[in-house]
Parts: sequence; C-alpha cells; structure tokens
Amino acid sequence: MSMPSDAEIAQSAKLAPIAEVAATLDLSADQLEPYGRYKAKIDLSVVEARRSERPRGKLILVTAMTATRFGDGKTVTSIGLAQGLGKTGRQHCLALREPSLGPTFGIKGGAAGGGYAQVLPMEDINMHFTGDLHAVTSAHNLLAAVADNRAHFEIRARRKAGRDPAPGELEQISWRRVLDICDRQLRNCQIGLGKRSDGFPHETGFDITASSEVMAVLALARDRADLRARLERMIVGWRYDGAPVRAGELDCIGALEVLLKDAIVPNLVQTIEHTPALIHCGPFANIAHGCNSVVATELALHSAEWTVSEAGFAADLGAEKFLDIKCRELGHFPAAAVLVVTCRALKLHGGVELEAVGEEDVAALERGFANARVHLDNLRNKYGVPTVVAINRFHFDTDAELAALQRLIEGEGARWAVSEGFVKGGEGTRTLADEVTAAAAEGNRPLAPIYDLDQPLELKIERLATEIYRADGVDWSEAAKVDLERVREHGGDALPICVAKTQHSLSDDPTLRGAPQGWRLRVAGLRLSAGAGFVVVRTGDLMLMPGMPKRSAAQKIGFDAGGKIVGLS
Repeated sequence: MSMPSDAEIAQSAKLAPIAEVAATLDLSADQLEPYGRYKAKIDLSVVEARRSERPRGKLILVTAMTATRFGDGKTVTSIGLAQGLGKTGRQHCLALREPSLGPTFGIKGGAAGGGYAQVLPMEDINMHFTGDLHAVTSAHNLLAAVADNRAHFEIRARRKAGRDPAPGELEQISWRRVLDICDRQLRNCQIGLGKRSDGFPHETGFDITASSEVMAVLALARDRADLRARLERMIVGWRYDGAPVRAGELDCIGALEVLLKDAIVPNLVQTIEHTPALIHCGPFANIAHGCNSVVATELALHSAEWTVSEAGFAADLGAEKFLDIKCRELGHFPAAAVLVVTCRALKLHGGVELEAVGEEDVAALERGFANARVHLDNLRNKYGVPTVVAINRFHFDTDAELAALQRLIEGEGARWAVSEGFVKGGEGTRTLADEVTAAAAEGNRPLAPIYDLDQPLELKIERLATEIYRADGVDWSEAAKVDLERVREHGGDALPICVAKTQHSLSDDPTLRGAPQGWRLRVAGLRLSAGAGFVVVRTGDLMLMPGMPKRSAAQKIGFDAGGKIVGLS
C-alpha cells in the first residue's frame, strides 16, 4: 500500500492553534505576534529575558554522511527525533532553517520534512512563510543600489571636474544582487547600459538570497544592536587605495534595520504531532555556515529540556561550521550529535551509480561505509561529541543491507537506531530518542574547535583540510595568495574560516566518493565576510545561483479542483 504524498499528509493533519503550541514552551499569547492561526513570531524581549532567567537545556545536532544529490533525510530525521522525544514525554523544541524558494521550485523540493515527520503549515513554510527571505532580499538589494548610486555620483563628479580618481574613491563594487529563485541566466550580468545611463556600466550578477551575507549576519546576530554592528562591517567594494568600503559608510544602515525589523524575530510553528518548532533563517551552507539563527537556538535552549537542530549538507560542511563557527557564539558544543546514514548513500559511495542505489548490493554498502566512518570519527574523536548513528530507512532497503550496516556501526562501537519517522512519525523514532538522550546524559559539551582563532589563516585551513577532510595538505593558487594578503590586512586572521567546497565529496572533487586518499585541498580564493565574522575559503568554482533541472518542481505545483495545493513536497 503506497503512502499519501507529503502534501496530502500535511493537508489532512489537524493543526493546533499556535497559542497552544506556544504554551508547551511556557509562552503566553501576549508574547506572540500571530501570522494567522498557525504561525507566530516571538518577541525578542522573550529571548533576552530567558537568557538571564532560565538555564539552558541540552542541544542535539543532527548531521549526515555525504548524501546523494536528493538528500537523505536529515530534516526528516530531525523532525522525527523531536516527535520521538515528544512520544517519550520529554519536553523539547525544534530549531530548524527556513526553506528557500529556489530549491522548493528546483530539484530538491521543499524543506519542511516529509511523510509523517513534517513541520506545518508545510505550504506556508516552503513558500512566503512570514516574509523573512523577502526582507533579506530587499535589504541586500537596497544596499547594492546605494553602493552603485555612490559610485555613479563619484564618477559624474570626476568627469565634470576632468580629474583622475582619488585614492579614497570607489574602484570596484563587489556587492552583487540576490533573488530567491534559481535562475542561471542571472549569474553574470552587465548593468548600467543603455542610452539614458550616464556612465557606470559594470559586470555583476545575482546570487540566491540564502547566500547573501545579510542572511548570514541575521542568523548570527544575538540582538538588534549586534545586527546593526554586523551590517555596518559588511564590505561592499574596494577603493583605489586598496581599502574596503563598508556598508556603514553609505548612511543606509537604518534603512536596512527597518527592512529587517521583523526578520530578526524567530518564527514558531508546529510539527505534524503538535510539538513546537522554531524555523528561522537559512544561510547557504557553502558561502555561509548553513544553520538556523543563534536567536532561535538560544530561545529553544532556554525554553525546553531538549533542543534538536540541524546543519546543512554533510558533517564535513554543516557540522563543522556549526561547531567551529556557530558554537563559538553559543559558547558550548552540543550534548550529542546524530549522524544520519542511508543504505542508498552508502551504496553510492561504494561505487553504485545513482540510478541503481535502490537495488540490493551489500558489498557496495560495506565499501561505502568508509565515508560514514570518517564523519563518525570526526564527530566523536576530533570534536569530542557523543554521536548516535541514525539509519534513515527507505522502503527499498533490504534486511541483508540493514543487518550489514548494523554490524558495521557496532564494529565502530557506536550507538545506533533505525529511524522511521517518515512512515511512522514519532512512533518510528522512539528508540532513536532513547539512544540520543542516553548519549547526551553528560550535558552540553565544552567548546573544542578544530582550530584556534589566534592561529594564522593558513594554519586554520591546513588543520581543517588534514584533520576533517583527510587531505594530505593544501595548495594555494596565485589569486588566493593575493586574496590572503588583503584579507589579513583587514583583520581576517582573527576570524574563523568558512570553507566553500562541494557537498558531494569529502574532498574538493565532487566525483571522488567514499573516503578519498592521496589528494590535496586546492584553495582558489578567499573572501572576507566581515559582517558575518568569518573568512570564506573557496576551493573550486563556487556557484551561488543554482539553475533549474530540465524538469523542475515548479512544473508540478498548482491547485486541484478543490483549491488545494498539489505537487509540493
């Protein structure tokens, strides 16, 4: 018997009024700003009060092995785990990222979970939600317009005076524009053209909104004052004398704050089983740190005994950035981590082509376990976080494959549980919830980053490459060496690093599966994200504006005769 679609399951669910959901976190109706019956923002004053008045609960990080290009259930497992905690009577709260319209209409579909492990109202969360991503888009593009406008008037004044550029004037605008739709045609553009333009044509382009530094800033800001300070530090261009032009110099920070006044406030919704979920911010997991907001995570930690959160992509990207960037802001590591593995991803890393991963192949699964082993070792031994392996079960997994996988996990001395949240909801994750709470018994772990902030940038990158990715070393391009000097000159040495590399491999080569050996990390360039507070390390061609597949999810979405949304997953 086939399951109903995600949309059918979501639409058939009876939602609880948002005030009832809030009450499970000891939140009263007057602390909410309702967005209809089933969504609300929670006043920032609540976050501030709870930081000082309530102790922190235990934090659980959900991450994954290197997945297939379809994803392998990290969000489903996170939601299922939260529901499992609810089934076992443990007070808890989810803290997840906001979906982006780009993937929703592209190849992956929505990001609100699936089956009987969803956050609701699914349609709203995957679409416009409370308008946070639109606010980020508007703020980012307003800053682009103001920067271009400054350059326009500087150029016009120079031409009128017939003089050469002054050292302190703008030479280059590096701040591109953003859009929350996948559109490959906008990756590279020429703007300022046409008969009525009086003289500032230049190359630029569009990135997806999730990759905006404004989004990363919003996700890391602790409060409105911190948000303003971070916005002011963002670099929008460079002067002829080599100095950066920061957003704070353009006299528009107040306008950006106004556009973001509601976006900084966390959003409360519910799982399909009426348990609380804070869905807030969604920074890109390559160019940024790929986690939900510090504000939402702290609110969850100070409101519930257990907080379940996740980080984008596999553990080498998402978990590493969560631990080395976000946890420095939180001040501690999680009490435990969950590493999601699937038989199909293991078979992919064992040499099976993507089209055949639904067929039984125990030998390939055993070969592919090398990938999961590296992630497990990193979490447990490199970072010191107790880790439970969650086997996210698919209907085509065979008994022989599951038995082999269980033997492999037990051979590593790791806790594990089969996760069936997709099919069974919280009932399918009871065992996982028990294993996770047992692993987290000692509480949140002390900070133990893989590198220290006072180490030089080169050493930070070397440490990450050799310890986490298992590279033999690091090679620098000539362009990266030039970037290094500029980044160091403007304070980058004191910051954490955010490595942008492929999510399809532990290495920087997406075609290398399993646990590659005998390779070196190639640094192509650096970028100072001064507002976010990290240095982006580019290891290959960095695509910040995805394209749509030949047949996208957008071509399946619409209304049925009864007015219900169909095709959304």
